[in-house]
Amino acid sequence: MLQVHVLRNNLAEVKKRLAVKQFKQLDLVDLIVSLDDDRKRLQNDFDNTQAKVNAASKEIGKLMAQGNKEAAEATKTDVAGWKATLEPLKDQMAKVESDLLANLVLLPNLPYKEVPEGKSPEENVIVREGGQKPALYAGAVPHWDLIKTYDLVDFETGAKITGSGFPLYKGKGAKLQRALISFFLDYNISAGYTEYIPPFMVNEASAFATGQLPDKEGQMYHATADNFYLIPTAEVPVTNIYRDTIVKESDLPIKMTAYTPCFRREAGSFGKDVRGLNRVHQFDKVEVIQIVHPETSYEVLNEMIAHVEKLLQSLQLPYRILRLCGGDMGFTSAITYDFEVYSAAQERWLEVSSVSNFESYQTNRMKCRFKDASGKTQLAHSLNGSSLALPRIMACLLENFQTEEGIHLPEVLLPYFGANKIG
Repeated sequence: MLQVHVLRNNLAEVKKRLAVKQFKQLDLVDLIVSLDDDRKRLQNDFDNTQAKVNAASKEIGKLMAQGNKEAAEATKTDVAGWKATLEPLKDQMAKVESDLLANLVLLPNLPYKEVPEGKSPEENVIVREGGQKPALYAGAVPHWDLIKTYDLVDFETGAKITGSGFPLYKGKGAKLQRALISFFLDYNISAGYTEYIPPFMVNEASAFATGQLPDKEGQMYHATADNFYLIPTAEVPVTNIYRDTIVKESDLPIKMTAYTPCFRREAGSFGKDVRGLNRVHQFDKVEVIQIVHPETSYEVLNEMIAHVEKLLQSLQLPYRILRLCGGDMGFTSAITYDFEVYSAAQERWLEVSSVSNFESYQTNRMKCRFKDASGKTQLAHSLNGSSLALPRIMACLLENFQTEEGIHLPEVLLPYFGANKIG
């Protein structure tokens, strides 16, 4: 959530940056500033009236002590009149503050200065590429055929158990999932991240704090009886560990990692773009999250990008890194870098990670603060990244490493999978 003083002090610049994100309701900025003016005016009226009540109440005591009952009674009448205006003022203040918050949360985060202008994914900027695209043998097939050949994932039974988009991993398919999760977690832990196993459902306050509400209600599964939401990513519960918290400056940066299943109501229609593991309703992902000092958040962002890049390099997958344009960015992000791996059998790039800096947008919502050396309370910055999302990683591993004799896996997975080949 943006801070009101940022809007007030940089009105034209705020509108300019919101336009980079293709945000159309720029009049909301003016409305918010106007509501803040009303809030300040009402607060000033309330404070002045309360001050008069307090001063007059003391005066009544003095008048009574002096025996001036008539003046005391007159002052009591004044006090009663002033007090009668306080409750309506409080009600007006509550209404204005509610309206102010309701409109403030409709504003997305401001894009960072390096975010390119653009409306669609086609206008994202390729930062760099790495790895070698494999030359597959003549009979190579996409992963949705490979998982049937080697009996790794059963979509039909998953659909019977739950519905379309809920894969059932089995045998070596389940083992490969577990191997990847363990490898990703160990890799993150070795880089100084503390592992967590969070709840897989969150309450409304947690979903609001990280920006899923009120922006993404339609993308989450909602357990209405308890008003809980199945998590779309580990970012939500793990970041909320530090909701309503003042941390020590010396404890920053706080580095966290977690494996969770992720639930998203976004699978959409069938077709080549969503076949097999390309897009599903439930998938596994390992996440990295950091809570950091505002002065270091962009240095940390670069470190996290390098961290994910090395992980992809260890899997020997061809990849590219894209800086997202304003129109393709998420609601809460100040800047986002996507990682895509090349699917050789599909001959297309698949997104497997997003690394984002949210600056103070999330931490303002969840009141995550720290005290600096001077004792001043400041908002921390939050960042997160996928490290990594499994379905498309698995799809690309199967496709890119397929041979006529089977699927040869990267050596780095041998200690976790127990073999270097499927088939």
